[in-house]
Amino acid sequence: MAQTEAELLDNPVAGEPTLILRSPDFHSITDAVAEPVERPTPRAWWYFFLPSVAVLGLLGVSVAWLVWEGIGIWGLNVPVGWAFDITNFVFWIGIGHAGTLISAILFLFRQKWRTSINRAAEAMTIFAVMCALTFPGIHVGRIWVAYWMFPLPNQMGTWPNFRSPLLWDVFAVSVYGTVSVLFWYVGLIPDLATMRDRAKTQTRKFAYGLFALGWRGSVRQWHNYESAYLVLAALATPLVLSVHSIVSMDFAVSVLPGWHTTIFPPYFVAGAIFSGFAMVLTLMVICRTAFGLEHIVTLRHFDYMAKIMLVTGTIVGYAYTTEFFTAWYSGNPYEVYTFVNRAFGPYAWAYWIMFSCNVISPQIFWFKKARTSIPILFVVSIVINIGMWFERFTIIVTSLHRDFLPSSWDYYTPTFWDLSTLLGSFGLFFTMFCLFVRFLPMVATAEVKTVLPQADPHWHRGPERESKDHRAALRHGGTPDPVTEGAS
Repeated sequence: MAQTEAELLDNPVAGEPTLILRSPDFHSITDAVAEPVERPTPRAWWYFFLPSVAVLGLLGVSVAWLVWEGIGIWGLNVPVGWAFDITNFVFWIGIGHAGTLISAILFLFRQKWRTSINRAAEAMTIFAVMCALTFPGIHVGRIWVAYWMFPLPNQMGTWPNFRSPLLWDVFAVSVYGTVSVLFWYVGLIPDLATMRDRAKTQTRKFAYGLFALGWRGSVRQWHNYESAYLVLAALATPLVLSVHSIVSMDFAVSVLPGWHTTIFPPYFVAGAIFSGFAMVLTLMVICRTAFGLEHIVTLRHFDYMAKIMLVTGTIVGYAYTTEFFTAWYSGNPYEVYTFVNRAFGPYAWAYWIMFSCNVISPQIFWFKKARTSIPILFVVSIVINIGMWFERFTIIVTSLHRDFLPSSWDYYTPTFWDLSTLLGSFGLFFTMFCLFVRFLPMVATAEVKTVLPQADPHWHRGPERESKDHRAALRHGGTPDPVTEGAS
């Protein structure tokens, strides 16, 4: 009797991890991945897409009103000059970390389990960076002069301040976004050619063929493809570590208590990986069920992702504790007060939501039953991302709302337009992701095939299959080939 997915996770065949179930051949993998793109648009897709577009429209209205009226429509005050705008920026940059980490770092470490989830994670990275780039542009107030952030020749003889961490953000995020798009696109080329060859209409054939760049799968093309992919992986790997480190320096290079600390770069990078994997998990739980990919995106993939979230969540919890120790050990009364105020002051509710979601909730992943339970994985992944948003909010607002002078203290309260801009950014993200899963293969077909047993040159199909092939060959007067026959 066939083993269930959970049984295979506990008892892998022949001691090998079971990454792909149902023993598929190459052709059935192609069919499974291409089917969501080739079939007529399902009604369920519209149920996700139309609300996403509506919420995206809310973002458009919010930004238009912001340009017309000014940032006074937000709840900013003195001394809280940064709030939802920069919180959202740092949050979305963090979400965009998992895709490049899965594609680049795990690729360089030859982790085969990445192949089923890397395509969707890379797409998620690009869409998250799009959301993140919205906020630096609109929070400056005068959006029409946002180009001043770039080192462009101008008639006034003024240049950006290259010592400003905000300018470092411009370069770091734009380079990261560019490399992520190239990495994603290069990986798509073989699958775009597959979709071109399977297309049943001239429009689809032309569109996929245009972006497939004449791919025919020759040995020379595969050699060039793998070389380009390796180079991009090598470029993307340091970017994964540098981008959020630079974002953290927006805070760390200041002299403000609560921000001026050297722990921020590794702390922010761990938090970014933590939240990014949580978002990948959320999306893949939905996609595997909605598109029937349970045999390609398996419980083993979720098990590995949950373990990474457990490790990075523990690192984040350690950073929270270290911050309090550093504040106490510094002997600086302003630093000590900032952290005591963070945990027990007016925003204590935000701090303890952050701590509960990011430190306590991932501890359930110590248990394998939790790491392989779809409902638990889905709920905890959402809880973690709520906690990571509150982490950025806590760092920014609680460090600002009580200045050195008590006469400057104030309480930040978000307005409708703060909330609508946050909600609208999710509309942009989910709109783009819906379009992605509708028109492009959400799984890297060519890479998944490399982890199948048939991809091993020493693959042996076993006596039962060999006897069937032998009988079929004898009926047709030929000799069976146990390696090449049946691997379409």
